[in-house]
Amino acid sequence: MYKPKNYAVAFAVIACTLMALPAAADSQARIVRLSDVQGKVQINKNSGLGFENAFLNLPVTQGTQLRTRDNGRAEIEFEDGSTLRLTPNTTVEFSTLGLNDGGKRLSAVHLVDGLAYVNWLGKSGDTFTLNFSREKIELTQPSHFRVAISSRNAEVANFRNEIDVMNPDGSTVKVEKKKMVAFEADSDQPAVAKNVNHLPADEWDSDSTTYHDQYAKNNSTPLGYGVSDLNYYGSYNNVAGFGTLWQPYFTGVGWNPFMDGAWSYYPGMGFMWASAYPWGWMPYYYGNWLYAPGFGWGWQPGGFNSWNGGVHYLGTVAGFQAPVAPKGSVNAVVVGRNASVFADAQANMIVKKGSAGLGVPRGGLSDMHYLNSQVAKSGFVRVSAVQQFSATSPRFVGFGFGEERSPDGRPDAGRFGAARAAAAPSAGQSSAAAGGGGHH
Repeated sequence: MYKPKNYAVAFAVIACTLMALPAAADSQARIVRLSDVQGKVQINKNSGLGFENAFLNLPVTQGTQLRTRDNGRAEIEFEDGSTLRLTPNTTVEFSTLGLNDGGKRLSAVHLVDGLAYVNWLGKSGDTFTLNFSREKIELTQPSHFRVAISSRNAEVANFRNEIDVMNPDGSTVKVEKKKMVAFEADSDQPAVAKNVNHLPADEWDSDSTTYHDQYAKNNSTPLGYGVSDLNYYGSYNNVAGFGTLWQPYFTGVGWNPFMDGAWSYYPGMGFMWASAYPWGWMPYYYGNWLYAPGFGWGWQPGGFNSWNGGVHYLGTVAGFQAPVAPKGSVNAVVVGRNASVFADAQANMIVKKGSAGLGVPRGGLSDMHYLNSQVAKSGFVRVSAVQQFSATSPRFVGFGFGEERSPDGRPDAGRFGAARAAAAPSAGQSSAAAGGGGHH
């Protein structure tokens, strides 16, 4: 399996960048990231439009409401990499996203209904509070748990460390690791703790946690949401005359980092850029994009720019046009293709040069570095898909997790049903010649 490289120098630069964020902000308001969107997810930003369709990399601000519908799932990533995951038919409100006088981050989320997972890393003295039903959980140490609520009861299942659930009267109920407790709406006494039962969504939560753990391993910064995506979807390179630049895999001539995304309006802040790329968070608010001849567009870590906008670059290349924020409206405006990769009739996915990872599910392809080299040579590569979680949520596996390897060291189809990448057609062939797939 491909392991992320140790980019200690690059992350050291990012650490200095991110640590300067509170001083750069005009207030104690914070912004977190909508880091995963599957199926129908909606957001209410208090812009006067009510609930709108949500999409990847939308900023989440204090007072924002998020809800998932029947087939929807969402993940919210906080500054230190902690996550909140929402299963179908779940609604949450971000009551507090702020800073105290000492610069520590304060987060409070109200679980209105549904089922949510919290994986709190507990870095730097930050605090997190989850309010649900009549109870609440306040965290100051690493914790991983799920909460499900209905009109009649609430249930807390704990996966890591011991947590305290506070009752309305101020008393607390301890929930040990691998135990769960139920709270009845018409009773002041919680049910006796029992072993955690398995739910189908646990697998999604576990896989998502594993993804972040694996690809953010080398990040020692107290802040760094989006770092796992930088490690998975691209790599750092030393470019003569430019220094260390990060570049996504599967780029090509004519690609630029502002080709795909959307402008979304936020009261008091105006329009903010939301990149359509799965890695598209950190490179749009920290440092700058620049064009290096012979290399293409790359991201150079540096200082915090500002939350407004998100379109920052140095230098340019012939034909490049940066997106311009809309005026006179509060409706979201999509820029570019905003396409996604899909499975064809043979359950194949086409990874193309110039796609820059657009539509590739995170963690869905093993050994992205090797696959990138093949796409660079041949234009695009066909990979097979296996289903995971549900029929509407395919996970594409190029070389598979837990794969065996052939004598030459390349990944081979293993016992988990992963498939080899098909031989790529030449760059001059169309995706139709490759058996379908590609972007629409």
